[in-house]
Amino acid sequence: MAPTINPATHPIKMLQFNTNNSNSRASSMRRPDTTASGSSMYTAAEDDSNGEASTCGRILIFLSWVLVVLTMPFSLLVCFKVVQEYERAVIFRLGRLVHGGAKGPGIFFILPCIDAYARVDLRTRTYDVPPQEVLTKDSVTVSVDAVVYYRVSNATVSIANVENAHHSTRLLAQTTLRNTMGTRHLHEILSERMTISGSMQLSLDEATEAWGIKVERVEIKDVRLPVQLQRAMAAEAEAAREARAKVIAAEGEQKASRALREASEVIGDSPAALQLRYLQTLNTISAEKNSTIVFPLPIDILTYFMKSKECYEASHSHS
Repeated sequence: MAPTINPATHPIKMLQFNTNNSNSRASSMRRPDTTASGSSMYTAAEDDSNGEASTCGRILIFLSWVLVVLTMPFSLLVCFKVVQEYERAVIFRLGRLVHGGAKGPGIFFILPCIDAYARVDLRTRTYDVPPQEVLTKDSVTVSVDAVVYYRVSNATVSIANVENAHHSTRLLAQTTLRNTMGTRHLHEILSERMTISGSMQLSLDEATEAWGIKVERVEIKDVRLPVQLQRAMAAEAEAAREARAKVIAAEGEQKASRALREASEVIGDSPAALQLRYLQTLNTISAEKNSTIVFPLPIDILTYFMKSKECYEASHSHS
């Protein structure tokens, strides 16, 4: 006996039920001359057609069972199907969804000639969005590509509500990427990739929920700039680095001059410190194995000779 589906509890049948009601209302609006008795006659005719279809379906299901019994055990090879752990089977009986939703994983039973099923892979898929030429909010043309990770969350809805859920999701990912990048400035695209990826993931997930698709992650791979813009940005960055280098060099010179002034004050307080500095310099030069060693003349010796000369000149002047 054919399983019955309650339109009030089944979501897809609910859509069909509401559609039929809206079509009936539209027919009534297109035919204003229909009386109340005519409407009653139309409803009764529709009920009769549904009853005939239900009766015909029961007869076909009965004949299918008879065929299975008569051709056993060979019919079991056709009736029993197996789906993997990561797959689900959506079964249609005489064009209608079988009550109970998708089947699997494991083994399930179908009736020959009247049942058709579709396999749905629940594993996460990766879609490499091709590079998209986008005009940013500040009128800069960039080429952006991304990666989208998604999976089927509801096998029944992905088969019944959309013709090709994967193709639709990929086209929507391309459109969402272009729309999102078109509302951002260039510096935001280059520096806020994580924020943009999160907003794209939320937008895609909300749009594909009616298709039974769950968008798990969106990542922006690369942002390609025009060659002229790359050169301009490189020149700007080089000028900024040179300016920072000059400032750092000036600060270093200022700190070095202050350190030399402090060192000169220390050496002036202790004359022996200058001699120790001479010896340290000689030690550094000799460590490099140079053939020529420059030995500085101590300033104290020159001071002694200068004082002797002054005394000699003073004695001669008095005489």
